[in-house]
Amino acid sequence: MLFATRFAPSPTGHLHRGHAFSALTAFDAAQAERGRFVLRIEDIDATRSRPEFEASILEDLAWLGLTWEQPVRRQSEHLTDYHRAIDVLRDKSLVYRCFRTRKELDIGRAPHEPAQPFVGGPLPPEEEAAKLECGEAFAWRLSLDAARSALGGFDGLTFIEEGGGPEGETGLIRARPETAGDIVLARKDVGVAYHLAVVLDDALQGITHVIRGQDLFEAAHIQRLLQALLDLPTPTYRHHRLLVGPDGKRYAKRDKAQTLRELRTAGVTPDQLRAEMDL
Repeated sequence: MLFATRFAPSPTGHLHRGHAFSALTAFDAAQAERGRFVLRIEDIDATRSRPEFEASILEDLAWLGLTWEQPVRRQSEHLTDYHRAIDVLRDKSLVYRCFRTRKELDIGRAPHEPAQPFVGGPLPPEEEAAKLECGEAFAWRLSLDAARSALGGFDGLTFIEEGGGPEGETGLIRARPETAGDIVLARKDVGVAYHLAVVLDDALQGITHVIRGQDLFEAAHIQRLLQALLDLPTPTYRHHRLLVGPDGKRYAKRDKAQTLRELRTAGVTPDQLRAEMDL
């Protein structure tokens, strides 16, 4: 199969150096293999995604010298694909309705304590029916117990890591989806969740290599489980190092990292940026 990779930003802000490093790393890999480079706009978060940020992303990537296949896939235009997948999982009794709110799940947890993976299960039919009758909101959660039963355990779930995880993990990796708990696959306020959308998109777009930052290494474990449950191919993963600023923290939108737009305005060239990032 022809080598294919992608860069998949969310249009919730302007791109910064960290985004540029990831996009260029994926693009260079595709060029080296004479393969495909795909741009995907992951805009399923309708509350934060903005058209002006998408336009900015396209401008920044073109300035970096990247080219990509057309048309660009926008997740917001393919919600029926994701909901169809949830229907498949529901028909297999692999998901359940969870009526617990985030606040309820945090009860009893100290502010400094990390959230623990949630594992639950469906309510008794009568109680669930009563909540639905009252119009209570719910999320579709993937049941780890049902998934484990369907697959006969998780021992056979593996993926290939050609880069490196945060602890140097590389080579053949045994997936550990249990570390994520019963993840939310869809809820009313944000529609479908990232994990479900990304595994479907990677399969539909023929992505053979997922090249992204080490901060997403743990996501590969639960995504590998979804691939198995939905009979989707498993790409090879190649997680790369994260760029950090002078303060030692990785670049992030929430920290108002200097954007590529600001670098352009300051007269920085793509070649200078590549040299700075050792690309």
